[in-house]
Amino acid sequence: MTKHRIGIVGVGAIAGMHALAIRDLENAELVAFSNGTEPRMSDFQKEHGGQAFDTFQEMLDSGLCDVVTICTPSGAHLEPSVAALERGVHVLCEKPLEINLERAGKMIAAESASSATLGGIFPQRFSPVVQAVHAAAAGGRLGTLAAANAYVPWWRPDSYYGPNRWQGTKQLDGGGALINQSIHAIDTVLWLAAAAGAGAPVEAFGYSGMLCHDPQHIETEDCAAAAVRFESGAMGVVFGTTAMWPGGAMRFHLGGRDGTIELHEKELVTFAFRDERAEDKQLLERYGKAVGAGGAADPMAIDYSNHTRNLADFLAAIDEGRPSSVSAAEAWKALALIRAVYESAQSGQPVKVKPAPV
Repeated sequence: MTKHRIGIVGVGAIAGMHALAIRDLENAELVAFSNGTEPRMSDFQKEHGGQAFDTFQEMLDSGLCDVVTICTPSGAHLEPSVAALERGVHVLCEKPLEINLERAGKMIAAESASSATLGGIFPQRFSPVVQAVHAAAAGGRLGTLAAANAYVPWWRPDSYYGPNRWQGTKQLDGGGALINQSIHAIDTVLWLAAAAGAGAPVEAFGYSGMLCHDPQHIETEDCAAAAVRFESGAMGVVFGTTAMWPGGAMRFHLGGRDGTIELHEKELVTFAFRDERAEDKQLLERYGKAVGAGGAADPMAIDYSNHTRNLADFLAAIDEGRPSSVSAAEAWKALALIRAVYESAQSGQPVKVKPAPV
């Protein structure tokens, strides 16, 4: 068994979940971390171990790491990712890959020129109930897909955006409720729709607004809605907000000629198909009463076990010489759709969704 020596770039809130995920895997070891401030760095070291470095360059040059995870603010993913890939160090990057497609494209280009791998973190894909839904969609049980919708009715207080925070800024968040919070649901619904035969999203028409937060602290939207058209002709609706107190579970609704699936976070609400099977009832019994709203009101109120599964898949992909389940090209898709929605909201016109660079 290869034991991967992992460093974490960026010692903010999510870094603790990465450290716990690393701890839970037999083939992973946290050896270093960087880019934090005191007393956060000292507290992190006491809790999780590893050698502390002031900068990611120093950490990478130490030779301690063969894998790094990127936990910096979204608009600061490019530089450490490229630096690691240039040194042949594998990179697992928090969502989104970056705040715009130009910067994300530079990361993908760096991977192409490297012997190392770039992967993304979208832990919702690794939820057991989402995996079950994906299997049904991939098995053709929905038939010709008509609709694939995602709905994120979340809440964040003014203090989440205010002062001296990077959230809700154009420079480091790149947007608001859609690119930061709702991107989890957007990635998941795109993954499920593709499994059901819809292909990739090709066009979006969107609206966005800053409706309920203090404009002194947020530069971007706290509410956005969009209509989406897929390659197959299937349609979708994406809605995301941080302006709905007290916050509720993210929801997915997919349906077609032969079936419908509705999922509220962990709760499987509808799992109905023309070709009824015994296992359908078993899945409904297993997940039909599951309760969970994840980060609906508290960004840290999430179960890190899906991060662990995401990391485990990435390390297995390295060992097996294959792309990870959330490859850079996969991570690109949600970002590309979100940037199309933003462009549409600004122009008032439908916008084509850009495919990942080859």
